[in-house]
Amino acid sequence: MGLTFDDIKPATKQDISVYIPYYQGGKRNALPYAIGLYKQGNLEGERIIEGGDSIPFLATWNVSVLPADLTRCRLQFEDDAELSYEITMATFEFVDFLFDVVAALRHKRPADFSKSFYRKLLRLDD
Repeated sequence: MGLTFDDIKPATKQDISVYIPYYQGGKRNALPYAIGLYKQGNLEGERIIEGGDSIPFLATWNVSVLPADLTRCRLQFEDDAELSYEITMATFEFVDFLFDVVAALRHKRPADFSKSFYRKLLRLDD
């Protein structure tokens, strides 16, 4: 069994205080979990493929302190080095994508990033 919502150790008030200005509304309630997941530095999940089998992946990233720092995330699918992708973005932007992962886990679905994350990862919007 992969990561569950209960496995995420919520971040402290001190950790999340620098991120508060970047998020509004309901996201602020989930912020301790998104930051907690971010501080783990990795995530095992599965990309859900409509009408097909899901594809397991391992995402790893460097953990930085400030929201404006850069985070480089590497995604490797099915333990295959040729199915490996990297993306660098501001930490607050990456944490924003982790809200989707936290929401999936909260609803007892497999850990997965949003379609918009994959579009960015694969540079489909460039």
